[in-house]
Amino acid sequence: MTTENASAQEQANPPILSFIKDLPNICSLAGLGCTLLAIYFLIIGVYAAAMIGMIWAVAFDWADGLVARRMKGRTGTDSKFGGQLDLLIDIVSYGVTPAILVLSYGNFHPAFLPVVFIMLVFGAIRLSYFSTFGLSGGTKYTGLAIDNNSIILVFVVMFAGFFEQSTFAIVLAVCGLGLAVLNVSQIKTPKLSGNPINVAILAIYTLSVTAIYGATLI
Repeated sequence: MTTENASAQEQANPPILSFIKDLPNICSLAGLGCTLLAIYFLIIGVYAAAMIGMIWAVAFDWADGLVARRMKGRTGTDSKFGGQLDLLIDIVSYGVTPAILVLSYGNFHPAFLPVVFIMLVFGAIRLSYFSTFGLSGGTKYTGLAIDNNSIILVFVVMFAGFFEQSTFAIVLAVCGLGLAVLNVSQIKTPKLSGNPINVAILAIYTLSVTAIYGATLI
């Protein structure tokens, strides 16, 4: 009897790839694509292109939540799957990518490994905490939301030209550590991505960052 029930439940489950056609998930995966480009350009040292990829990853991440809330007919399973997908992509976009940014500016010197390890550990803990407990009081994050890491670091990199690369690598490492500490702190920060006005501000910021960094690639 147990085997029959398990078989019936398995048949009732939707195919894995059926979730790809869900529009919010398409936005999430587009953001993952931007993150992949950012990582690629960080490895080969084309930082302007990498910053464009990083900020567009944030833009798509914010867009998927906005689209999901406005869509009608999405099931609880759609929402649950989308939430899990978003969480897994976040650790790559906002944990791994900033870590590679610090390593790349530091010419992948092993001295930076403890710094990026802390960044990754705190990022993973931050995301796991949110996945477990959600918003504090239903409106605020506990700790700095991890997407802010990319938003801030993309801005900081604009000042890279004022420093020697070795010096700026240390600046980035300090910024990364500071953001990591804020990620796991007990401060309460508002959920910015749920507000259409904040999404519009991010859109302007994203286009501005794209124009600024894009001009250096021409």
